[in-house]
Amino acid sequence: MNWKTDIKSYQSYLRIERGLSKNTIDNYSFDIERLCLFLEENAIAVSPVKISEEIIQQFIYSVSKEVNPRSQARIISGLKSFFSYLIFEDYRQDNPMELIETPKTGRKLPDTLSVEEIDALIAAIDLSTNEGERNRAMLETLYGCGLRVSELVSLKISDLFFEEGFIKITGKGNKQRFVPIGKLTQKYIQIYKDEMRTHLNIKKGHEDTLFLNRRGSQLTRAMVFTIIKDLATKINLNKSISPHTLRHSFATHLLENGADLRSIQLMLGHESITTTEIYVHLDRRFLTEVINAFHPRK
Repeated sequence: MNWKTDIKSYQSYLRIERGLSKNTIDNYSFDIERLCLFLEENAIAVSPVKISEEIIQQFIYSVSKEVNPRSQARIISGLKSFFSYLIFEDYRQDNPMELIETPKTGRKLPDTLSVEEIDALIAAIDLSTNEGERNRAMLETLYGCGLRVSELVSLKISDLFFEEGFIKITGKGNKQRFVPIGKLTQKYIQIYKDEMRTHLNIKKGHEDTLFLNRRGSQLTRAMVFTIIKDLATKINLNKSISPHTLRHSFATHLLENGADLRSIQLMLGHESITTTEIYVHLDRRFLTEVINAFHPRK
């Protein structure tokens, strides 16, 4: 057994058995490859089956000098998963990560935008270009439906069920869910799809992909990041934002306006409601208003 072979079979396991996305698999693999680089730099010749807790402790210690506790915790989690897989396949009897403690990171509250900031961001889009109409439709979809950027770029025309008022989303682990879509968002998608997208020379294999680049292929996640960053700079928005900021804003604004956590969980596609509960911490004022409005002992 060697690292290269084991990483490759682990990637197959994550893809086939656990149904994880390519991005998630790449992140898991990166953590293991980082350990391999450490072994190589320190001339430590040891296989995945024989590596000890002491060697991994050395690696974690070296990593802790370079990354924040949150990244360190992610690396430890990724390695635990890898060695659990080796045990599952009977390559190892023990997990060398068993006694390695994960650093306490606390719960990071997500950045959000106000409705006015989102309006300003969308208003800054240059609609005189085909890309402008596409970008408006994309931002309206991110905010209007609370999508992950990976879900946005992989959205298909066949996933649009406008008559029923829903779109079908394929999320993490290839799990599908139906998300409501408002009339305004439908309108902007329709304009882009019917008036701009039809003029593109669409590449083979992308005929059903909704949002395309100017070459007729699926947009990359990085491109969507760039579009949003550029718009933030254009309106002098002094916040570090990403496509995920619009997803956070979607959930926060729903909660502030009275939506229940279970409904938000279903729309976001969170497996556990504890992930959704982070939004409860965003607006204490809102929670006070809920108590004052609904509690019998107010």
